[in-house]
Amino acid sequence: MVTTNKNTGVLSELYSALDPVLGFFSDYPIAVFLVVISISLIVAKVATVIMSAVIVQLTKRTKIHWDDQVINLLSRPVFWTLFLLGIVMAFIPLKLSKSADGIVLSLVTTILIILWSGFILRLIVILLNAISHNEQQQSIIRAQTKPLFQNLAYILVFIFAIYLVFSSWHIDMTAWIASAGIAGIAIGFAAKDTLANLFAGVFILADSPYKIGDYVVLDSGERGKVTHIGIRSTRLLTRSDVEITIPNAVMGNTRISNESGGPHEKFRLHVKVGVAYGSDIDHVRSVLMDVAEHEEEVCSDPEPRVRFRAFGNSSLDIELLCWVEIPEIRGRVLDALNTAIYKRFIEEGIEIPYSKHDLFIKEMPNMGLNEK
Repeated sequence: MVTTNKNTGVLSELYSALDPVLGFFSDYPIAVFLVVISISLIVAKVATVIMSAVIVQLTKRTKIHWDDQVINLLSRPVFWTLFLLGIVMAFIPLKLSKSADGIVLSLVTTILIILWSGFILRLIVILLNAISHNEQQQSIIRAQTKPLFQNLAYILVFIFAIYLVFSSWHIDMTAWIASAGIAGIAIGFAAKDTLANLFAGVFILADSPYKIGDYVVLDSGERGKVTHIGIRSTRLLTRSDVEITIPNAVMGNTRISNESGGPHEKFRLHVKVGVAYGSDIDHVRSVLMDVAEHEEEVCSDPEPRVRFRAFGNSSLDIELLCWVEIPEIRGRVLDALNTAIYKRFIEEGIEIPYSKHDLFIKEMPNMGLNEK
């Protein structure tokens, strides 16, 4: 019977259960070492196959599709966990010193931490992909916010894994954590503007007041298409093809008009025109409607409409309201409508008044002609 090392705890008890099998090799520790490793390899392989088969049968009853990916990921860490535990057991009959046993256990623990950390990271990616592609679920995890949560998860898992690795080698992390806290405070004061942009970027990605491709107008007057939403800044491409980079802290504290928001992306044009007093309003309406209906880029749904707005100082103020598919083309369509309206008004004899001023001179000023 082989004497076991007390430092291995539960593994020693498991090893004792194999005494009936290993008793024949009790005088040959190396042979016991190889036999235990072989048994561990077989057990790990068989357990993995059985576990996969059972879980596959259970997952067939579910409606989700990502559980198959989880099974494929789970097989590897389970196999290596069982096999590495067997390797630890295999070192028992070699009767290593206490320090050597500690090194073996720490090394195996480190490998297991790395394996399971990799599994958790891949599992997080699968879950985030599943949640972000679920259109029916109302969640802050969407396609545009997925990289943020993925990076945060990577950082947390990495820090926790490092802590466990150091603990497995019996390294006191108290001083390291205190130093990291002090360094964090110093970095926070030094990079407060960057952190403000970072937190604003998180809220923008989570709240989604706009998305890539939207046309937005800021309080400061900038208007453009959103081309990039990052953690630090948002980029707009203006109609002059100039890219503007705006810090997220500014975007988070300003009033934003999203022209692409609402139930659809269509944008309403306001074409204001004045006609002379005495003009036939019904005729003007029909002309404006005809111009809008013959413009290819004007939407038929919602249909164009004409509104008589006010009695102006020198004109009847009328407004043509119509929609275009995207805000980007509003300038081109407005130009086409103004041109067509002007030409049609000339053809139809509809007068577009303009401001006129009459100057009356009561008397000529004395320019000194009568003075001697």
